[in-house]
Amino acid sequence: MDAIITTDLTKCFQDVPALGNLNLRIKAGTVFGFLGPNGAGKTTTIRLLLGLLQPSAGSAEVMGWSVAHDARHIRERVGVLLEHHGLYERLSAYDNLAYFADIYHLEASVKEQRIKELLGSIRCWERRHEKAGSWSKGMKQKLAIARALIHDPELVFLDEPTSGLDPAAAHQLRDELVELVKQAGKTIFITTHNLEEAEKVCDQVGVIDRGQLLATGSPSELRGSFSRPKVIITIGGGAGAAEVADGPEVAGGAEKPSPLAAKALAALKHVSGVQPVAQQSVATRGLVAENRISVELSDPDSVPAIIRALVAAEIPIQEVHKVKASLEDVFLSLTQEEGSPPSHTTATDADTGTAATTAAQQKGGSQ
Repeated sequence: MDAIITTDLTKCFQDVPALGNLNLRIKAGTVFGFLGPNGAGKTTTIRLLLGLLQPSAGSAEVMGWSVAHDARHIRERVGVLLEHHGLYERLSAYDNLAYFADIYHLEASVKEQRIKELLGSIRCWERRHEKAGSWSKGMKQKLAIARALIHDPELVFLDEPTSGLDPAAAHQLRDELVELVKQAGKTIFITTHNLEEAEKVCDQVGVIDRGQLLATGSPSELRGSFSRPKVIITIGGGAGAAEVADGPEVAGGAEKPSPLAAKALAALKHVSGVQPVAQQSVATRGLVAENRISVELSDPDSVPAIIRALVAAEIPIQEVHKVKASLEDVFLSLTQEEGSPPSHTTATDADTGTAATTAAQQKGGSQ
C-alpha cells in the first residue's frame, strides 16, 4: 500500500515555480527523507500534501485520500511538526499533550495511556508537570514530536526536526526518533538538509533542488548509482614533513594547499581513471586537508597508477585507503551543476532488478 502518491504536483507563487512536476510514490511503513538545501521546495511539498496550499497543477493522494477533495480527513489522520514546535509554553508538558489529545477526541483512558507512553518514550515522564517554556529547544522538539504522535497517526510529517539544535541534542533526538518511530511502525515523511541524519534514519530518500526532484532510492542505492569511490592519501614525512605540518594555508576564505600537497595534486591530474583534481572544500573532489588529499575515481582500479604517479613525483606517501561514498557525495554530485537540474532518476534496485529510469520515461510509460 502507498501512503503518499503525487502526480506532476506543481506549485508556483506569482509565476515563480517553487515545485515542478513532482512524482513520488512512498510505501506505507517507510521512513522517507526529503533532502535538499533551504528553499528547495521541501516545506512547500508538505503544505501541499496537507492541503494547506493549493497546487498550481497536478494531484496528490495521502493514505488513499485525495488532497484536493479530502484535505480535512487527511489532517485529522496524520501527525505534523512544521517549522515551529507549536507548543503552548505556559502549559506543562502533560497539559500540552492532553490539550491536543482532546482536539483529536481521544477517550479519557486512551488519552492517559498515550500521554504516559509518549512522555516515557522521550524520557520526560518525571518532568511532565514542568512548563514547556522552561525546557531546552531539544526537549521542546521531542515534546513536539510526541504531540504529533498523540492520536497514534499512521503517517507523520516532520519538517527539519533537528534544525537549530546543537550536535549532541540533534544526535539524541535522532536516536530517540528512530526508536520511537520504528517501534510504532509509522510512515514518516521527514525533510532535512542534514545528510548524516537522513543516512541514519531513512529507508528511502528523495533529493530535491530548486523545486525539481533529482533522484529517489535507498541511501545505498543512491550511493551506488550517483557517486564514485574516493581515495584518501596521507602524504608527508621525511623531507616533506615540514611543508605540510601546519596544514593548508587560507587565502580569501578558501583553503590553499601546502606546497607538497599542490605538487601531489599536480602529479595526479593526468592519471587515467582519476577525476580532474580541483582545489575545493573538504566535501568535494580534489580536497586538501592538512597532510591528506582526496580524489574521486572513475576507474576503481586506478589506485596503483596513483601511487606510481606520486612516487615518480617524489611525494612521500604515508597511507593510501579507499573510503565509502556518503549520501553527502551523492547530494553534491546531483546538485553541483549550474543552471537547470538534471532529470529525476530512480536508483537501480539491485534486489528487484528495477532499472533506473528518468522521470520523462516514467511519465511516457504510464500513458
